[in-house]
Amino acid sequence: MRPIISVIIPVYNGEKTIIETIESVLKQTFTDWELIIINDGSTDQTLDIVNRIQDSRIKVFSYPNAGLSASRNRGIAKARGEYISFIDADDLWTADKLKFQLKALEENPQAVLAYSWTDCIDESGQLLGPGSHSTVSGDVYATLLLNNFLENGSNPLIRTKVFTEVDGFDESLNSAEDWDMWLRLAARYPFVAVPFPHILYRVYRNSMSANVLRMEAASLRVIERAFMQAPECIQNLKNDSIANIYKYNIFKALQEPIAREQGLIATGFLWKAIKHEPALLKKRIIWKVFLKAAIVFILPTHQAEILLKKMGNLANITALFVHLRREP
Repeated sequence: MRPIISVIIPVYNGEKTIIETIESVLKQTFTDWELIIINDGSTDQTLDIVNRIQDSRIKVFSYPNAGLSASRNRGIAKARGEYISFIDADDLWTADKLKFQLKALEENPQAVLAYSWTDCIDESGQLLGPGSHSTVSGDVYATLLLNNFLENGSNPLIRTKVFTEVDGFDESLNSAEDWDMWLRLAARYPFVAVPFPHILYRVYRNSMSANVLRMEAASLRVIERAFMQAPECIQNLKNDSIANIYKYNIFKALQEPIAREQGLIATGFLWKAIKHEPALLKKRIIWKVFLKAAIVFILPTHQAEILLKKMGNLANITALFVHLRREP
């Protein structure tokens, strides 16, 4: 029989976390699902690990490495469910995630996507704190242009039929590919919020410089393409959208563990944020963020860490700064 929901896990060298991720799917209180695991050319023990799991609802497909977007598209092509949900191979769901999101879509037949709140965990699974916990429903397009409030690709439940209308994930993007997809859906259809923290998003504190610079480039591509198609009445949001990207990237650039290059990158992002949102100069917090970036850049790493620790709240000021993103 055809399952109600198809769950898709793209995985590349995920041996450390894939079992925990799969278990969070197996523990769902809603059980009429199939799990499609797309092994994206893993070279570690991932394939051996997933093949040892005995559950008839799990299907494993292996391909040469092609990246996250291609893996999601391959999963969509294999899916038989009426709904699709993605979960990355290091993230987790609470047990009632699918149940509540399916209920939301059944009660809102005009909506094509249900999303929940996200909380963040560290590499070991310890809770770091909440995400944005947005509750925007209905026509969310303008809000989504300013801020990817779904926050990650492991979040939504989506009606399968809409993927034939908006095409798949953009395989030329190496970051922000989920935001690009949500924008294309939001331009056509309503969303519905499920106000519970159902997604545990794993945050890694390494590979900072390559990741944030890649995120900057991809996000700017997504913004340019979205505003080329956005209606005239919301074209005025473009500068705010770009400024919000740089606020978030400043936050990511100054996460621990710190290194001197982070201060330089964060300072560049700060200047670009101010360029697109000059009113930031009137906010006291902007100077605190600049001070943190300067400390990280000027001082040797060990001295910077000691000073930031002594300064207390300044060390976490960028976490507050990211919440100053503009809304429509």
